[in-house]
Amino acid sequence: MTLVLDAGAFVAAERGDRRMIALMKAERLAGRTPVTHGGVVGQVWCEGAGRQVPIARLLDAVDVAPLDDELGRRAGALLRLTGGRDVIDASVVLLACDGDTILTSDPVDLTALAAEAGTHLDLLAV
Repeated sequence: MTLVLDAGAFVAAERGDRRMIALMKAERLAGRTPVTHGGVVGQVWCEGAGRQVPIARLLDAVDVAPLDDELGRRAGALLRLTGGRDVIDASVVLLACDGDTILTSDPVDLTALAAEAGTHLDLLAV
């Protein structure tokens, strides 16, 4: 099982959300490294100076996959099937595999994307 982080997970960490901190500690103790992609980093990094400290700390504990040509094309194809428009959300879903958990502030949209992708995920709202 992999923990996949959407922008909502980083916002929760920025707020000092205790549940988010506990989830990250549990992952570390289990020897697992959560993942996200560069598009999510761009979403959460744009808020300006002073707010990046908790985000930077979280990023130190996360593998950041590139939002490259392949992932971008797969995300676009998934959005074409769902009628969606959020490439970042679609590519977060595509990072995940069956049985993974996505931490998100947008479980409704990600549920539809995961269903269309045929991926069985746990979506945990943060």
